[in-house]
Formats: sequence, C-alpha cells, structure tokens
Amino acid sequence: MSKPQEAGEKGQDRESRWNEVYRLVRKIPSGKVMTYGQIAFCIEPLTARAVGWAMNSCPRDVPWHRVVNSRGSCSTDRLPHIPTGLQRSLLEKEGVKFDSNEKLDLIEYRWFPDDSNHQDTKGTKLNS
Repeated sequence: MSKPQEAGEKGQDRESRWNEVYRLVRKIPSGKVMTYGQIAFCIEPLTARAVGWAMNSCPRDVPWHRVVNSRGSCSTDRLPHIPTGLQRSLLEKEGVKFDSNEKLDLIEYRWFPDDSNHQDTKGTKLNS
C-alpha cells in the first residue's frame, strides 16, 4: 500500500521534510517526548499524520518511541510490525511513568527544542 501524500509533500520535497523530522526526533533526549503535532508544527507544512507516516518508515537510529500522540499515549500498539507494549516499555526504561489510563504526563515529559520559538494552535509558546 502506498503512503498518502499530504499537500506540499511530493517526491524529494517529502523526503527532505521527513529528514527534518528524523533530525528533530534524534535530538529528543532520553526520558522526554514530543507529539506528532508538535513536530509537525515545527516543520511546516507537515501535518501530524505526515509525521506519523515519516516515523513509520524511519531509519534505525531514530528514537521513534519518543514520539507520542497529543493525549500522551502510545499510538504504535495497533501497528502490525511493532510488538504491543514496546513503545511504552522503551519509554519506561528511560524513566517515563504512565498513569492507570496508559498516558504519560506531557507537562512533565514533553521536550521543547532550544531553537523552537513556535506557538501551538492555542497560542502557547512551545518552548516555554
């Protein structure tokens, strides 16, 4: 099955944007996370869905497990090529704690790039 193309993401442009995603994800420190939407906001014009597609085919050296959904949950359990619970297990080994609803506290664990001066859709600075 081919991957859907988001607006403005064709051929080399998409590959270039995905490489930006991988560079950013490689910077996320152990024990910290970013959300798909947060990454998309930092690398416009990507969408959170496009970030998910990029992460689905990322190189081995990219810490894919440090990217979570906007609720602080792991979204990889339903993917057939990733064992159920692997993402959570990898994050827990880095010291990330999950609550009884299988969510992590984004206030505590969300990472903001030093060079990020972006705002989220609610106007909150992403680096504050």
